Amino acid sequence: MGSSVTPTAFVDARALIGCRHRLHLNAAHPERLSGLTEDAGVRQRREAAAAHRTKVRDALIDADPGGWVVIDAEQRARERAAATMAACADGTHHIWGALLPQEPDTGRRGGAEILLRDRDRGGYIPVIVVNHKVTDPRQPEPADFHPMTSDPYLWNPQPDPHRKMRQQPRDQQRLAHLYRMLQRHGLASPALVGGVIGYHFDRILVHDLGPILPDYDRRYADRIAVVRGELPTVPSKVPECRQCPWWSRDVEGPSCQGWLAEHHDVSLVAPGSRAEVLRGHGVQTIEDLSAWSGPDPEDWQHGPFDEAVVTARAWLAGAPLVRRVQPIRVRRADVEVDVDLESYQEYGAYLWGTLLDGVYRPFVSWDPLPTEDEGRSFGEFWTWLTEIRAQAAAAGKTFAAYCYSRTAEDKWLYESARRFAGRPGVPTVEQVRAFVDGPQWVDMFQAVSEQFICPNGKGLKKIAPVAGFHWRDPEASGEASMSWYRRAVGYDAAPDLGQRTRLLEYNEDDVRATRVLREWMSERADREVPALADFGATPLLPRVPSRG
Repeated sequence: MGSSVTPTAFVDARALIGCRHRLHLNAAHPERLSGLTEDAGVRQRREAAAAHRTKVRDALIDADPGGWVVIDAEQRARERAAATMAACADGTHHIWGALLPQEPDTGRRGGAEILLRDRDRGGYIPVIVVNHKVTDPRQPEPADFHPMTSDPYLWNPQPDPHRKMRQQPRDQQRLAHLYRMLQRHGLASPALVGGVIGYHFDRILVHDLGPILPDYDRRYADRIAVVRGELPTVPSKVPECRQCPWWSRDVEGPSCQGWLAEHHDVSLVAPGSRAEVLRGHGVQTIEDLSAWSGPDPEDWQHGPFDEAVVTARAWLAGAPLVRRVQPIRVRRADVEVDVDLESYQEYGAYLWGTLLDGVYRPFVSWDPLPTEDEGRSFGEFWTWLTEIRAQAAAAGKTFAAYCYSRTAEDKWLYESARRFAGRPGVPTVEQVRAFVDGPQWVDMFQAVSEQFICPNGKGLKKIAPVAGFHWRDPEASGEASMSWYRRAVGYDAAPDLGQRTRLLEYNEDDVRATRVLREWMSERADREVPALADFGATPLLPRVPSRG
């Protein structure tokens, strides 16, 4: 008789952040993932990250060709790990593409874009390269803490008063993972630090790994036990569900979506960490939460707890919205412009769409980003918007511009003003700040958040249908628009003009949805949406300005 051998379970740092149940299903049923089409947004982010790593690698090695050993990425994993260990044994100062030996006993596997030899203490410091921001600029000011950063070409960590650190737990967990792997071979620097080169490639953000390691060790022990089948898992709704192949795939019973609905799991109305807090208090189902009658949980840090209870009751009643306030109010004006932008990753904003008096007007560049032509389209958009504001003021009329969730618009207004300063029509940063901080810039997402409880989510595509608006394209989404854009500008083949039309229609629908939502909130929402009182809670006074 033949004997079956259970494959060794391995975990890399990517498994340390995210859904435990997805990790279990990936490990237990890898055959169910074969042949799946990769999500377009995931593929684009992966490709962009690879391009960024290549750019960083080439710049660093060109600056010091003799100071680097590059591990051949085309080799098999065992050969790459052997080459990495040999380079470490030789005391190489800079190693690119390091892969450390897999650990069958602990299950660890992983590698670092850079291993940097600690010239003062010995051993190696792991440095990873990521395609997201790890710091933000700030004006120097007295502070109890300044992040440590280093020149990317010369390791010299110093407190940096010009930057504030972005919290990126995935980066910290990966560095801790690499530290433990280096430590196994006596190769970890006693400095107990790791570095991250982010999207802007201007500094290395230096992390102190000492405070991180205890949490890493607990998290790793849990995740390797899940992969080995030693700990049970169940579905729970988290942000990554939107792109997870298991969300709608039946395995070990119903799909995650089906299981959550069948069990009325509390994470459907309190996703992510909210559900974890509630489960700690014995709340497993939406019914459990809706029946809560005791004092608020002391460890609840997600807004008023009574609103979480109302959310559960509204979900059970099938109410997509609940009014927090009476009456609903939205800032209105004589002249109203709706604005929505489309950007591509961190490369730029290629389209500023506007709606005035029912007429859609786009300001667009179809040159592939990054491009100087982006400055032309942005300058034309700002010039047009400024003229409309000036005409309203000259006629003695009030003016307001509306967007939905201003974070992206604000970001690209500022970024565009900085990048294209001095070009025709482009405002100064001070002019942008005066506009976005003033009363004429209205965020409809904020108006919705302040005045409604939203059991099914607060995204525009969740809220606008309640007001009666529907998108023409059933596939319309921010993620889908990324792949449409690649085809529209011809990143991979000849430009597809049909995709340009698709993007313009998607953008036009977004600004029209914002207008429909605003008018509905002003005219009908009070009559059509149930109030807090209908679910056993007390309405609040209005918290947004009236017309003017």
